[in-house]
Amino acid sequence: MTDETRLGPVVGDARIEVLDILRGIAILFIYYMNIGFQASPVTHLFGDFRLIGWTAADRATWIAVQTLLEGTQRCMLEFLFAAGFMVLTRKAMAPDGPVAVADLHYRRNLWLLGFGLLNIFLVLWVGDILTIYSLAALFLFPFRKLGPKLLLGLGCGFALFTAIAGAIEYKERVELVAKVEAAQAVKESGKAVSADQKKALDDWQKRLDRYRMTDKTKKALAEEQKAHAGGWSAYASYYWGQWHTFFIGKGFLFLTVIEAFFAMLIGVALWKWGIIQGQRSARFYAVATLLAYAFGITARYVGALEITSFAPYPKSIWITQEFARLAMGFGHVTLINLIVKGAAGRAILSPFKAAGRTAFSLYFLQQLIGLHILFAPYGLNLWDKFGWANQFWIATGVIVLCLIVANLWVRWFANGPLEWAWRSLSYVKWQPFLRRKEFA
Repeated sequence: MTDETRLGPVVGDARIEVLDILRGIAILFIYYMNIGFQASPVTHLFGDFRLIGWTAADRATWIAVQTLLEGTQRCMLEFLFAAGFMVLTRKAMAPDGPVAVADLHYRRNLWLLGFGLLNIFLVLWVGDILTIYSLAALFLFPFRKLGPKLLLGLGCGFALFTAIAGAIEYKERVELVAKVEAAQAVKESGKAVSADQKKALDDWQKRLDRYRMTDKTKKALAEEQKAHAGGWSAYASYYWGQWHTFFIGKGFLFLTVIEAFFAMLIGVALWKWGIIQGQRSARFYAVATLLAYAFGITARYVGALEITSFAPYPKSIWITQEFARLAMGFGHVTLINLIVKGAAGRAILSPFKAAGRTAFSLYFLQQLIGLHILFAPYGLNLWDKFGWANQFWIATGVIVLCLIVANLWVRWFANGPLEWAWRSLSYVKWQPFLRRKEFA
């Protein structure tokens, strides 16, 4: 291999600092969403989540997280994964670009898939994103040379699909509400309801039951409580079963891979426009942030209020959900780029560079702390003891701890331990572990 096509990790001054900051913030703040699946019964999360805690502080916290954070850190990481992909494949943009680049791309993502499976079946984190991103990235390579406008259009395809599906569901729910109201009026008049009206009432009742403890949900909760009262074997078996039920049985794996892939296409477009890596003006970032947040915050706040009605009425968030998630993720990217344009902003966000450089390892550390120390039956056994507000502050403590660990780690080491293993396996060559002058 010639010097021109020699492949190696990006190190030292060649790293783009704003990407490290973005990655660090995204990987740490994602724990605000993940903690709920570690600290609370899944039965409540997918049912009446007020049972987790619904004080005024809990309600405000839930709405704030749903509006500002839910899904957005995942979106940022999808954009950043695409940016990393473009950094990796920059030597394969010409038609005769080196085959070694494609070889490296597929090899590193297959190894990432392996780490993701370890995260699921050994660490027991059923919400693992590494598996999803590695599978999505396997389809990304042929799209690297497309223009940014086309990439953006393609990338919005999944959001458009969900909007259309949401609009259809909205229309059907409006019709169901009308039928239910008509049926209830007939019942109140003392007349017999028709077969169609009875079907509508039964359908409505099933939807209302989501917010009630039925025999089915009581049984599921009992199984979950049993798993959290035993040892590692019962605990692990429960989580393995949950991953299989949701990601395989209900098709979540396919849907999340599709979501990630389309967001990555947008991430490639953002890279080609110089947006994600800080090449645009402060004015551009300010305007982009305002526009993105104007739509994203409005749509998601309205959606959060709709959900907290705890009634099966039609909801606008079914239509706007994915577009709003992308808008908020984009807004976070542009806001952070705007902040680091100034010296004070760079100084404030500088600690997140270390988190970005050790993001892979920190992601595992978060799960180890949550799943095996804080909320495990063989750990502190704090599962099902905190509401939304207290979970937020516990997550903040974990985030601060991880940030401190990352900044201490990079003083002496060139990479996080899992970053080092992943790079060494991907490049089929031992990578530097201890910090050297060229990595400063």
